[in-house]
Amino acid sequence: MTDRQKVVPCLWFNFNAEEAVNHYLGIFPNARILETSYYGDAVPQHKGKVLTILFELDGSQFQALNAGPDFPFTEAISLSIDCADQQQVDTYWERLSAGGSTGQCGWLKDKFGVSWQTAPRRLMELFTDPDKEKAARAMQAMMKMTKIDIAEVERAANQ
Repeated sequence: MTDRQKVVPCLWFNFNAEEAVNHYLGIFPNARILETSYYGDAVPQHKGKVLTILFELDGSQFQALNAGPDFPFTEAISLSIDCADQQQVDTYWERLSAGGSTGQCGWLKDKFGVSWQTAPRRLMELFTDPDKEKAARAMQAMMKMTKIDIAEVERAANQ
């Protein structure tokens, strides 16, 4: 048994948790499976199939649950990725949105329906700039974007 975080988000998948976890492991450079549990005699129709997978993405733990179609993902919760630069924004955007859909302000849904945010650190710095007008211009520029373009947000902020 591995050391667990105190709070671990549980992601409910429609019996494709293994595929989803493997997809995420291929996207995040520091990712691994920590534990896998299986259905047993209590649920005979799924006995021997994967029930949960505890996995880690860049130091954060998540639990994937194979439980059926009852509760699909919504944008009410999203996973925010701290992106150091435009290259990280571009990489995560491209790889996570493949087969899914893109939205406004750096949000996307992956092919499993999980919502993600590509959140550049520089964007947060601009939003908290002591110059409130500069911060407002940065926010206005970001609101017009799908994938975040850090250079364009900085240009708008500095006008």
